[in-house]
Amino acid sequence: MRIRRTLLTGAAAAALVISSLLAPAAASAAAPSGRHTAPTLSLLADGLQGTSGSTIGPDGALYVVEGAIGQVTRIDPRTGAATPFATGLPKAVIPIGGPIDIAFVDKTAYVLVANVGDDVPGAPSNEVDGIYRIDGPTSFTVIADIGDWSLRNPPPPEIDFFLTRGVPFALEPVTGGFLVTDGHHNRVLKVSMSGRIRALVQFENTVPTGLAARGRLVFMAEAGPVPHDPSTGTVLVFGLTKPRPVEVASGYSLLTDVEFGPCGLYAVSQGDSPGDVPPGSPALPDSGELLLVGTRGRLSVVADELDLPVSVSFRGGTAYVVTVNGEVWTVSGLMHKGCTGR
Repeated sequence: MRIRRTLLTGAAAAALVISSLLAPAAASAAAPSGRHTAPTLSLLADGLQGTSGSTIGPDGALYVVEGAIGQVTRIDPRTGAATPFATGLPKAVIPIGGPIDIAFVDKTAYVLVANVGDDVPGAPSNEVDGIYRIDGPTSFTVIADIGDWSLRNPPPPEIDFFLTRGVPFALEPVTGGFLVTDGHHNRVLKVSMSGRIRALVQFENTVPTGLAARGRLVFMAEAGPVPHDPSTGTVLVFGLTKPRPVEVASGYSLLTDVEFGPCGLYAVSQGDSPGDVPPGSPALPDSGELLLVGTRGRLSVVADELDLPVSVSFRGGTAYVVTVNGEVWTVSGLMHKGCTGR
């Protein structure tokens, strides 16, 4: 796939900070030379149902949401053994929904739930789209009703939407609370720990997806408008105060996640768009990629031929890639000469 390289713009000081957070040697990860071997791809777990977001927990295990059954599942990173961590959350009504992302603040888990409100045909009338604090294996507390807020605070008239409660997609802890992307209302919300919600950034038809925060900077993936042309899959950066989004890199279609790993910032491309399809349609099978985000707009392929990847988490020099079809793949051997993990 042809990569479109775009120079990072903005103030020189901001560019220096951003560059220091990105990969120091993007090309060497995609095409190692000399003693360095290519990253190894292995299946860790499968059989999960309605998978989407993931994170590494405080115990070092991988935690994955299963929207189809309303569950958070713990995956042992060495054996792949899957055990329920939290059950009884609202189940998905349509393919995208139910528990859709997870994050930890200290040792407490928070789960983002989407597309279970009464604006979705067939959904119960008493379910909440929002952030749930996990209090125990079968107990939880809604700390922010994002669906109700979105219903009362719709996006601008130029945004074409039909789900009045939006489609919350990604959850990222920041100082004082969380950031949440809404891929349907095309905006990023700031949510306090007490449940106060406000719109932080409003986009046009770009479909914001995954988030990764470092200090006061937030990196965000965009799938791009349907039909997800490669040039519209974009990684942006903006600040938490007076955010002015700046393009970091682009050139791969349907970006669904960004995350910091051993060599800098990584992104996930779900794969090639099947063409002019309805919103929310998946990419073509076995065309997904794990990408390394470099300076000057470079995106380098770390692993390819992934089947509908949707999120990635990192532990040491290993990436844990979760796919829509209920699989977890490891990409190991990411650290190399010139790239020092933290």
